[in-house]
Amino acid sequence: MIVSLSGENSFSLHLELDKLVSAFVTEHTDMALERLDGEEATFEQIQEALQSLPFLASRKMVVLRTPGTNKKFVENAERLLKELPKSSDVIIYEPKFDKRSAYYKLLKKVTDFREFGELDRNGMARWLATEAKTRGGSLSQSDAANLIDRVGANQQSLSNELDKLLLYDAKISRENIELLTEASPQSTIFELLDAAFAGDSKKAMALYDEQRAMKVEPPQIVAMLAWQLHILAIIKTAGTRSPDQIASEAKLNPFVVRKSAGIARKLTLTQLKQLIADLLKIDIRLKRESLDADEALKNYLLGLSNPQ
Repeated sequence: MIVSLSGENSFSLHLELDKLVSAFVTEHTDMALERLDGEEATFEQIQEALQSLPFLASRKMVVLRTPGTNKKFVENAERLLKELPKSSDVIIYEPKFDKRSAYYKLLKKVTDFREFGELDRNGMARWLATEAKTRGGSLSQSDAANLIDRVGANQQSLSNELDKLLLYDAKISRENIELLTEASPQSTIFELLDAAFAGDSKKAMALYDEQRAMKVEPPQIVAMLAWQLHILAIIKTAGTRSPDQIASEAKLNPFVVRKSAGIARKLTLTQLKQLIADLLKIDIRLKRESLDADEALKNYLLGLSNPQ
């Protein structure tokens, strides 16, 4: 068995690697497991690991982490994989590839190639619902989407929250999600912006007060607003690129890009530049003057409903 693991979804990549290694160790013990880092191991060490027979075990497993960084391995990969002993299993862990390279095409052809891309909001919700069932509970996709909106789209954090919710009640409800989880500041800042741009000043002010009640200080709110405006600027200047292309090129989560696209459509580039400039002025004044930060930020948010 030769498995290649690749993709930008680091959580799923690590999960799959741990699953494969754990299953092997359970059957053959960790004495039959060998791990090598392509950035540290020499070609000779990698070659020896791949060609040697298992010792005191019926099979061995070799885990190669980013062996593509070893030029000599890449040049000899086809031969080494072809000559691999039948008693050996290999996992090639390569998160990033040049998909135009012969090395990538080789692994796609001769290995069990498993690629894990970042999930969009719907994909994340499906994953959460499936994970809840796998862990002995239940979670509807609509409530899963609510959990994502509340705590953010980081899979590791979502996995931890899922465990906490399942311990409380195997049947996860929206009420329990709101009871047991805390709204992430980043998620609420998006909601705050969305409300402001929609002209819902009452909701925007309530969300701002919620941030302050969670002990989020004005400089932090400025920083999070700046990050959201940065994402909007990327989307506005991306031309005809799809959300997935934007996310890939800008190293953003596709879920974040898709969620921000609606706001971006409401703004012209000139308006967005002005909003960035106004927020910068507030940031500078907060650092140089004795300014009522809450009043300044609330006035800024109220102005978002009618950007000039």
